[in-house]
Amino acid sequence: MCLAIPGKILEVNGDKANVDFNGVKRDVIIALVKDAKVGKYVLVHAGYAIELINEEEAQETLKLWKNIVEEEGLDESLFF
Repeated sequence: MCLAIPGKILEVNGDKANVDFNGVKRDVIIALVKDAKVGKYVLVHAGYAIELINEEEAQETLKLWKNIVEEEGLDESLFF
């Protein structure tokens, strides 16, 4: 089973982007996603953006993840 987390692209530098995952920022590879641009949302798996996602879906998924992390008392940096 694969797990992909949505994030918002903050900055693009070649084939890499700085992506915000609900406040946690990480660099990811965007070479697989055509049209990945600042302000767009991407699904990220294992450090690679694998698909564009609309903002509404991204926000709903991030909200669900935040609830799970808070309810379980987990360190969110393990997921984002």
